[in-house]
Amino acid sequence: MNDQPRIHLGSLLRGSDDAHVSGELDHLDYHQGDEAHTLRFAKPAQYSADVNSLGGDDMYLQGSFVPTLIMECARCLRDVEVPLKVQLGTLMRYDPSVDQPYLDEAESGEEVLMFGEPDLDLSGYLAETTLLSAPLSVLHTPECKGLCQVCGHDLNEGPCEHMAQVPVEEIDDELGIPAGKAHAKQNPFTALKDLDLPEG
Repeated sequence: MNDQPRIHLGSLLRGSDDAHVSGELDHLDYHQGDEAHTLRFAKPAQYSADVNSLGGDDMYLQGSFVPTLIMECARCLRDVEVPLKVQLGTLMRYDPSVDQPYLDEAESGEEVLMFGEPDLDLSGYLAETTLLSAPLSVLHTPECKGLCQVCGHDLNEGPCEHMAQVPVEEIDDELGIPAGKAHAKQNPFTALKDLDLPEG
């Protein structure tokens, strides 16, 4: 199992017709800006890619990536397995001045993967295409009750002491965004009315 998805393009740059890589990943480490991130997979994720020369320093990559991505439930944060079938396809351009691979826009308006090292790490490209293919949010079950916003108790495991005063929040199933109906903390200004405070 590969630690990083790399494809060697030295022979292609010297005039070979194509290059190929395939393998499996149990996770995917990548960088976004200066921050390191990891995509977790429920089982080994198979990938396969072919790169063909388009002449000069231009190439085209095509292939597939089949990860079962582990995401967090939008309500209770439990792990949720999300199977994906990602089709890979992008223009590529070799430029020795490029330090780290990045996606740019070609003159035609299409995305182009710029790279400056013939031993190309595909981690960033696979991560970006995977995240674009994944849903914005998921639920581990449509009936998920979420977490108590007062104490953080998982309400799927039973009620907590705050349930009487803090009803379960309703969440948009498509986006996982609170609909704003309930399970909000008690308004602190309202709570002050119930206290017997000394005047002055």
